[in-house]
Amino acid sequence: MSDSIRISRQDGSCEIRLDRASVHNAFDDRLIGELTTALEAAAADDAVRAVVLTGDGSTFSAGADLNWMRAMASASETENREDSLRLARLMRTLNFLPKPTLARVNGSAYGGGVGLIACCDIAIGVEGAKFSLSEAKLGLVPAVISPYVVAAIGLRQARRLFVSAEVFDAEEALRIGLLHQCVGAGELDAAVERNLHFLRKCGPLAQAEAKQLALRVAGITPGSAEAVDTENAALIARLRVSAEGQEGLGAFLDKRAPGWATER
Repeated sequence: MSDSIRISRQDGSCEIRLDRASVHNAFDDRLIGELTTALEAAAADDAVRAVVLTGDGSTFSAGADLNWMRAMASASETENREDSLRLARLMRTLNFLPKPTLARVNGSAYGGGVGLIACCDIAIGVEGAKFSLSEAKLGLVPAVISPYVVAAIGLRQARRLFVSAEVFDAEEALRIGLLHQCVGAGELDAAVERNLHFLRKCGPLAQAEAKQLALRVAGITPGSAEAVDTENAALIARLRVSAEGQEGLGAFLDKRAPGWATER
């Protein structure tokens, strides 16, 4: 029995719903583990033709859970590295899943939530959703999700959003390539179903090979991704225990501005 996700199946598609609406579907160890396991099970199930990833309530995912962040703020560099490697495994599993994946972006997404969207083959979001790669405000970087975000929106846009941590809307997400489609909330399910309709008409082996082909041509392979993940996990672990990272996390948890922030 899962506490953090909800799984349903219909017409060959498997919907995995982040089920922590009370905390805006934020990540913690349990959600990361359960979502990774669910994706691995879907990958191994021949009856599953496509995976739909969505959030419960009005938010797709707010990124890191506050209690999880509090624990990481007091954890050692080694513990932080191991924690980051678990998140990296989740993102890698989703990115290389041998089935078409569709992000049903029912609301706003921050940090790791943006990473989940970037790892999916197709992303459809609702008007009014907000997005941010907000880590730099905490004295951190979007290390684990960076390979997938850069692949989705390109280096130029990633550099801007990584260093500014600005909030952007669904129209901007569409313009830069994070979303493929932006629709009204009442049109979201129809848009998802339309895409699933086309996916069901294609050969499953061909889809798996076509997905790996696109990734391979772009120079993204499971082996290269794992090597990058190891480097990035070490980076974020080092930053979390640094003076700046500790100040940023502490300020966020205390609901105050960090020491480096200015009024203008």
